[in-house]
Amino acid sequence: MVDTNSSESSATYFILIGLPGLEEAQFWLAFPLCSLYLIAVLGNLTIIYIVRTEHSLHEPMYIFLCMLSGLDILISTSSMPKMMAIFWFNSTTIQFDACLVQMFAIHSLSGMESTVLLAMAFDRYVAICHPLRHSTVLTLPRVAKIGMAAVVRGAALMAPLPVFIKRLPFCRSNILSHSYCLHQDVMKLACADIRVNVIYGLIVIISAIGLDSLLISFSYLLILKTVLGLTREAQAKAFGTCVSHVCAVFIFYVPFIGLSMVHRFSKRRDSLLPVIMANIYLLIPPVLNPIVYGVKTKEIRQRILRLFLITTHTSDH
Repeated sequence: MVDTNSSESSATYFILIGLPGLEEAQFWLAFPLCSLYLIAVLGNLTIIYIVRTEHSLHEPMYIFLCMLSGLDILISTSSMPKMMAIFWFNSTTIQFDACLVQMFAIHSLSGMESTVLLAMAFDRYVAICHPLRHSTVLTLPRVAKIGMAAVVRGAALMAPLPVFIKRLPFCRSNILSHSYCLHQDVMKLACADIRVNVIYGLIVIISAIGLDSLLISFSYLLILKTVLGLTREAQAKAFGTCVSHVCAVFIFYVPFIGLSMVHRFSKRRDSLLPVIMANIYLLIPPVLNPIVYGVKTKEIRQRILRLFLITTHTSDH
């Protein structure tokens, strides 16, 4: 990758090392990881199918859930196939442009998911605090526009990323410490001043993840204030509609914030902790979200049970 006659060079490819220190065990670790990926895809496709085919579920909360499921499939698919290729076939090389595409996809999809979680919090706020206005505030066309805004916002925030990476010269190493391409990981290989990249990364985190999490917290403070003034039965019903979303928020933001903190303060590039946290960040939310909504949301749970009963009955005949 590096021209020996020059002190600076443009990267043509990177090496993804998978799990540092566990190279011998990677082949076997790939099987449970692949199983989790298949569970994530199947679970999220089931959610999308149920909401799409059940007209009674064509409501803002469930449409936002479909958006979340679609993004979970895309996020996990953006990294898992290459990760499996590394673990099973030792296919550790990734071309520079492919690395940029993967990096852009992972970060932009994460921004989109954060926006959808914020939209879901707004939906719960309107449904609980202003129930009479819910059907007029969150109409289906408006929900579709919110979905498009989430896509545009996520892509726009990450649009400068390829430019900021391509301007960097790489003359140290081409070995990345993760199983997929991350901005924090790639920029540390540069042999130039990366302050612009660091500032850009902080701006994106603050304006997207930071702002969204703050607004979600504020919406739930308003919801809590309203719910405390209701009867016990109404309180239980209101809290029941929020539990799944609160779980989804924690499942998404806790690994993201943890990964960001580890990258910010970790000094060792060969540390296994950031790699494990990065894999958890991309795989665990897509696996857990369908389970949480399937268990905690009565309407989704009933449709899933009915779907499996129909499938079992058909196979018996």
